[in-house]
Amino acid sequence: MSNHVCPFCNSSFPLINSTYSCYQSSFHYSDTLNWDETPENSVNISFYKCPICNKISIVLCGASNNLRPLHIPIYPNSLAKQFPNYIPQSIREDYKEAYSILNLSPKASATLSRRCLQGMIRDFWNIKQSNLAKAINELQDKISLSQWKAIDSLRSIGNIGAHMEKDVNTIVDIEPNEAEKLLKLIELLMEKWYVTRHDEEQLLLDISNIANDKKSKKQSAST
Repeated sequence: MSNHVCPFCNSSFPLINSTYSCYQSSFHYSDTLNWDETPENSVNISFYKCPICNKISIVLCGASNNLRPLHIPIYPNSLAKQFPNYIPQSIREDYKEAYSILNLSPKASATLSRRCLQGMIRDFWNIKQSNLAKAINELQDKISLSQWKAIDSLRSIGNIGAHMEKDVNTIVDIEPNEAEKLLKLIELLMEKWYVTRHDEEQLLLDISNIANDKKSKKQSAST
């Protein structure tokens, strides 16, 4: 059975009777997923209760084929993860805002993901290029090829929302699930860059402190 990540405390938990309930509703009917046939314009409303923090989150999803793409957080109104304060506030705010408008405006969300990426490259890698494409090129020999390709692709997709096409009649849409993939990449980079570095530094510091404490106790015992 799949797990759910709590949007309040980031804990992962299994979907069982005590943590998950789902109801299906339409204009005429409401039930606990026992319909013989799903009517048009019907939705699923899912409730998740985190066993760690005991908070309940609610998500609305399309149930009928015509509403299948719908995936809208109701409470909280964003599925953005809570990242630690050692990640710069401006980066965390851009990430949260990108998530909050994911379904309202996927293009704008992708643009904010692009801006978030640019902020991380400047802050974490100290690459100060004002042009994001040049900054990403400078990053190429510092990360894995697959990671670099995904980052450059995020830039390219974010450009769709940031810049008008040469032919103003040309419309290139970004779907909510596509914009969400960009946010998943931002989350992955935050984990791999900031969280991993912080955890490594903390572990090394803890080991040094343990060694210093043992040394101090040894010296005290010998005097």
